[in-house]
Amino acid sequence: QVQLVESGGGLVQAGGSLRLSCAASGTSFSINAMGWYRQAPGKQRESVASIGRGGTTDYADSVKGRFTISRDNAKNTIYLQMSTLRPEDTAVYYCTSWRLGRWRIGNPDFWGQGTQVTVSS
Repeated sequence: QVQLVESGGGLVQAGGSLRLSCAASGTSFSINAMGWYRQAPGKQRESVASIGRGGTTDYADSVKGRFTISRDNAKNTIYLQMSTLRPEDTAVYYCTSWRLGRWRIGNPDFWGQGTQVTVSS
């Protein structure tokens, strides 16, 4: 079992930046692909970014060039650096993890509780 705890959400003006963190426990962190999903009010949950065990990354088109996902295996933590934020980035952001071999094949196997990001115009 994997436990994921997010932090770093908050309120920011459009054009600003935030960094989200996710601390993982209960697993050999370095072998799991990790990622971030988000869900805006009235919308479906969507993938934002993910990072494999070797550092390969995927991004949603809507955040490419603005968001950067990274991982620190020594700290069992991943990060999402969000820049040039837009009101449409407002959502609850969830940290996620896949079991070994499932990344890019299926939905995440583990989810955090989520952290709210609100971007004001």
